[in-house]
Amino acid sequence: MTPTLTHIALHVRDVGKSVRFYQDFCGLIVVHERFDDSGQTVAWLAEPGRETTFVFVFLGGGHGGGGGDDDYGHLGFACGSTEEVDAIAEKARGRGLLLWPPRREPFPVGYYCGVVDPDGNAVEFSYGQPLGPGAPAPDGTST
Repeated sequence: MTPTLTHIALHVRDVGKSVRFYQDFCGLIVVHERFDDSGQTVAWLAEPGRETTFVFVFLGGGHGGGGGDDDYGHLGFACGSTEEVDAIAEKARGRGLLLWPPRREPFPVGYYCGVVDPDGNAVEFSYGQPLGPGAPAPDGTST
């Protein structure tokens, strides 16, 4: 059997703040929450309908930080349209969280913006990449 990616776990400074950010900007839902042996909160979040296939795990006790100006490490979420990317960018701008304003790059990057989460991690919202909504279909049209 080939291994299957089921989750990504991140240490975060404040699990509650991270949960609220990812619920608000990404539409994720909490599917499990508990305290670990050290008393830190652990929360599992998923996209609705994907609760048993892929989750983000937030572990309390992180130091935060994020990368420098040349660090493009990020979490990527696909949107259903460029208008959705623009709306997220405007919401983030209004809260002082916009990292990369919306821009269009050649295939396979597409149209995207970046938002900073409570721990300084970059979160990309894109449309038109070869993953998720807007991905080119085999006949060249968009999904």
